[in-house]
Amino acid sequence: MLQLTHIEKTYTSGEVQLRALKDVNLDIRAGTMVALCGPSGSGKSTLLNICGLLDHDYSGEVCFAGEVLRKSHRQSMKIRRTQLGFVFQKFNLVPVMTAFENVAFPLLLNGMKEGEVRRRVMGMLDHVGLSQFSNYRPDRLSGGQQQRVAIARALVHQPKLVIADEPTASLDSVTAKQIIELMKNLGMEQKTAFIVASHDDRMTRHCDRVVELKDGVILQESALCIA
Repeated sequence: MLQLTHIEKTYTSGEVQLRALKDVNLDIRAGTMVALCGPSGSGKSTLLNICGLLDHDYSGEVCFAGEVLRKSHRQSMKIRRTQLGFVFQKFNLVPVMTAFENVAFPLLLNGMKEGEVRRRVMGMLDHVGLSQFSNYRPDRLSGGQQQRVAIARALVHQPKLVIADEPTASLDSVTAKQIIELMKNLGMEQKTAFIVASHDDRMTRHCDRVVELKDGVILQESALCIA
């Protein structure tokens, strides 16, 4: 699904250079959930940005769905709109939009017809247990419900890869467990891969693999087998 080969990233500020990533190699397979772990400054956010095709200023090679990317903003924008989804700790829902409208947004951007949009959105909201809240705006939903809407929005266009940044950090234990199970189940159904940056052990212990970063280097990678 996604292969990173010899990725290097350096930030420059005046005469100071900071190597944020050093010879990173990573292979993400379809339908799997991979956790990125490490202390602040380890390179997780930088790596997420490259995986999400938001940063082109790196050396090395990124291959998505069998195609080597050209570091083209137009190419990356098309892939983000049609084949990537994003889930954030703070949900990032549009406050003036209803749950339905938030989930529908990526489909409308891709020019889908109204009837198909409604079928897809209501089906996804039903999947995440929120069909009865389709006309609610985010301020009327709990944190867990908002995160469910965000997950529905990320998956409604059936992406090949979802980038998730601390998706459970602001949730209580019960809600976090529900969100984790929801992500795993929907990912398996749609054969969607997840890359999750997280400090949350509740999240990482349910991932298929854990990749530990420190000072821009992959220290170790372990496979987990948790049902």
